Amino acid sequence: MRKDDRIYVAGHRGLVGSAICRLLEREGYENLLLKTSAELDLTDQAATRGFFEQERPDYVFLAAAKVGGIHANDAYPADFIGKNLLIATNVIDSAYRSGVTKLLNLGSSCIYPKHAPQPMPEDCLLTGPLEPTNEWYAVAKIAAIKMCQAYRRQYGFDAISAMPTNLYGPGDNFDLETSHVMPALIRKFHEAKESGASEVVIWGTGSPRREFLHVDDLADACLHLMLHYSGEDIINIGCGEDITIAELAELIRKAVGYEDELVFDTSKPDGTPRKLLDTTRINNLGWQPKIELKEGITSVYAWFKKQHA
Repeated sequence: MRKDDRIYVAGHRGLVGSAICRLLEREGYENLLLKTSAELDLTDQAATRGFFEQERPDYVFLAAAKVGGIHANDAYPADFIGKNLLIATNVIDSAYRSGVTKLLNLGSSCIYPKHAPQPMPEDCLLTGPLEPTNEWYAVAKIAAIKMCQAYRRQYGFDAISAMPTNLYGPGDNFDLETSHVMPALIRKFHEAKESGASEVVIWGTGSPRREFLHVDDLADACLHLMLHYSGEDIINIGCGEDITIAELAELIRKAVGYEDELVFDTSKPDGTPRKLLDTTRINNLGWQPKIELKEGITSVYAWFKKQHA
């Protein structure tokens, strides 16, 4: 991938896409093709094909998706399966047809079975039932993986797939109705501190374990894979360590400076008991994360306060 190649980042205004753009620009890749969802609806096959035929990108980072936490997945299952299937189908097929050199498809760790071995190796895909609270999204992401593999086998199209763990960073979604656990907790603690609330309520028991990766580390891994990996096998991207939701809440409480009570609402679902990725493959390809969790939370809270103000 040369500095002057035409690079399309699908979903460039989202958490992942914006991080990939920041890194590419910092590394001197100057020819980025960027379209908002208002300018290009990736669920529209004709519009997507027209864009690829006209712009002819050389490389594609597929980071566009309909995303959200447990509540959003449970409330909008049709949106999560339908929109993500359309985006993947339209982008992957159009990329192949227009002569794209290489495509990186970004999935999610929720593709793995609910009771997968821990840490989760890539080859445990499709070996057991999915977590019911996000199976609609997971099925769409599994279909995108299989589509990349099928186009590689049948057409020789260089499409690779990477599975990130739970992500956080600047540009995250802090809406309490649709956000993931970390940004939701950051906002809850911030607002509790600002209002003088005597407690912060956290969904579930606090016992599920989760792995968190700063989105800038993910962007670094994506560029590394685009430059150094080509194969059918999916690649996990994570930090190799996890913590409980209760421990995460304590880290965020300290970063925010909130000193009152934490209450766990055990009537709410916990989701998957544990989600830790086996990162042996990407580590063997020469990549390691750089940003420690405590440092990352502090920097994201500073970003949130600035935006919130």
